[in-house]
Amino acid sequence: MKFLKYNILLGCIFLTSIVCCSSDTSTTENTNEESVTEQPADDNDSAFSSVVEENGQLRILNGVLVNKNNAPVQLRGMSFFWSQWIGKYYTEDTVNWLKNDWQCTVVRAAMAVDEASGYLTNPELEKQKVFTVIDAAIKNGLYVIVDWHSHHAEDYLEEAKSFFAEVSEKYGDVPNIIYETYNEPLDVSWTAVLKPYHETIIAEIRKNDPDNLIICGTRTWSQRVDEVIGNKIDDENVAYTLHYYAATHKQELRAITKSALDNNIPIFVTEYGVSEASGDGSINNVEAEAWWSFLDENNISWCNWSIADKEELSAALKPNASANGGWPLDMLTTSGTMVREELKKKNPKY
Repeated sequence: MKFLKYNILLGCIFLTSIVCCSSDTSTTENTNEESVTEQPADDNDSAFSSVVEENGQLRILNGVLVNKNNAPVQLRGMSFFWSQWIGKYYTEDTVNWLKNDWQCTVVRAAMAVDEASGYLTNPELEKQKVFTVIDAAIKNGLYVIVDWHSHHAEDYLEEAKSFFAEVSEKYGDVPNIIYETYNEPLDVSWTAVLKPYHETIIAEIRKNDPDNLIICGTRTWSQRVDEVIGNKIDDENVAYTLHYYAATHKQELRAITKSALDNNIPIFVTEYGVSEASGDGSINNVEAEAWWSFLDENNISWCNWSIADKEELSAALKPNASANGGWPLDMLTTSGTMVREELKKKNPKY
């Protein structure tokens, strides 16, 4: 989880000012002449063995995530917790369970970078955890987000380049891989800091992998997706990160997100919770449902935070839940139960 993700008082003032001026969505970027094909009606039982078998290579087309047939794709799944703190769930058995029982179509491996004993301290140990999840996802035919989980990634540019060069060389030839170059930037400039950082890491990835999707974090804990309007990264297969916590971030953030969508900015929610932004406090069922409806209406893919047994409301598991999946329903938290039900209701059964 995060320590303190949002100063609510200042944030509300700031967001209100943005919402007031976000109605001008006249600038759009839609010069691609290809058309998105109509998505067939949902069928919870799939004739395919996996989501990757069905959809293959993903890409962005006219601001929408589409599959090999140009049909819109909405992935739904789970994010693992910081790898260095609750790495016990980074197992093949956990990934198997997330596919077969939770019906996830995507998982997210959160490579801890600079906190405690993360990648900067123990690179080989942390990489092995992440590679275990990637290998298991590929074996299961799932999409897998490889996340550089930091709040200060611009301070570790060379380390990020090295990591993504290795990942893209190792896995860049399979369609399962999705790269997330920066988890949650803080209050730093999109133009002066974040965009140049992303461009540098993307150049490293594209040396080995010209095809797979890359997701780029945005300012203020990956919430200011509107700042990308008119200032997108020059890569056809890039989406932009949105994070939210339903009990804290409500209509104001949905309005900001809609402004970006109206300007053809592709969005991917790589992390969200049904709790407050602290990971605790309270769960807001009404806002959780409002967000799920918004994501469905706009074909936005998502991963829930998180597969963890930490004693906080955003954790999906109760303390001491098995590290190898197979969780009985009474070992799921309120959040875990809500999200699992949403996954099983809406994702195909492979």
